[in-house]
Amino acid sequence: MKAGERLAPRSVHLSGQQVQFGWDRDRAPLVTVPSGSTLTLHVPEASGGQVNKGSTYATIADLDFERVNPTCGPIYVEGATTGSALQVEILNIRTGTWGWTAQIPGFGLLADQFPDPWLRIWEFEEQQTRLTDGIRVRLHPMCGVIGVVPAEHGVLSVVPPRRVGGNMDIKQLGEGATLYLPVAVPGALLGIGDPHAAQGDGEVCGSAIETSAEVVVRVTVRKDLSIESPEFDVPGALERTSAAKAGYHATSGIAPDLITAARQSVERMIVYLGSRYRLEAQDAYALCSVAVDLRISEVVDAPNWVVSAFLPLDLFDPRL
Repeated sequence: MKAGERLAPRSVHLSGQQVQFGWDRDRAPLVTVPSGSTLTLHVPEASGGQVNKGSTYATIADLDFERVNPTCGPIYVEGATTGSALQVEILNIRTGTWGWTAQIPGFGLLADQFPDPWLRIWEFEEQQTRLTDGIRVRLHPMCGVIGVVPAEHGVLSVVPPRRVGGNMDIKQLGEGATLYLPVAVPGALLGIGDPHAAQGDGEVCGSAIETSAEVVVRVTVRKDLSIESPEFDVPGALERTSAAKAGYHATSGIAPDLITAARQSVERMIVYLGSRYRLEAQDAYALCSVAVDLRISEVVDAPNWVVSAFLPLDLFDPRL
C-alpha cells in the first residue's frame, strides 16, 4: 500500500459466535475494517443462549449476568482516533422467529414489587406477536446495545450504559437511524448486541422482547464531529402511525424525583391494565416494558416533576 493511499470500504460478516462479554480496550479486535465499511452481524439474544423456547422460571432464577448481552465485536475501524466520532448507520434489522421477556429477581424499575422470576416466550407472526387473544404487540426491531470501548482499562460490565454508548436501550435506534459515538480508544472497538423485537421507552421490567437478529450497519469515521456523549438521527415521525390513529391512555406519576415519578406512572398503568383488560400483574408489567412509553412531562415546577406512561391503544382488539 502506498503512503496516503486509502483502503476501500468492504463488506464484513460476523457470526453469532464472534462475540465478547463486557468491554475491554486491551482485547484484540475480531476484525479490522476501513471507514465506510458495511457490517452484517448475526447477533445472539441477550441471554447468550441461556434462554430458549423450552425455558422455565427456573432459567431466569439462575441467569448468569456475566453472560448477558454478548456483543458482536470488538470491531476496529481504521482512522478512528480519540476525540473523533464513529457514525453507525443502521441499514437493516431482521429478527429471529421468537423472543422472550423476563422479570429477573432484583432487576427492573419495580424489582421490589416483583421479586419472583417470571418468563414469557413470544412467537412472531407477520410483524406482530400475541400476549393474549385480544392483545397484540407490533414488532419494531432495534438494538439495545451499540457502543465503543471506554477509555478505562480492565473488563467492564456491559449492563450499564456509558458516555461512549453501550446498553442504552433507545428504542428509536432501529432501521434507518444513525448513531454517533465519541471515540475513546484508537479504532473505536465497536460492539453491537441485545436485539429487541419490540420495546417501550424505559424497558421498565428490565427486558424487552429479547430476540436474535441479523443486523446490517455501515460505520464511518467522522473527524469533523466532536461530541461528548451519544447523539442520533431518526428518520420520519417518532410516533407509530397505527398508534397515533388509535390514541393512547396515559397514567402519571408526580414526585420530587424522576425515578419515584416513573415508578408511580408504571404502578398506575399496571392497575389500569388489570382493571380494564383483566391482566395479571406480571403480564401487565411485561406489557409496560415492551410497549408502554415513559415520557418526562415536566421538570421545571419545583419541587415536583411529572412522568407519564403512554399506552398505545392499537394493542387491543376494539371488542375488549
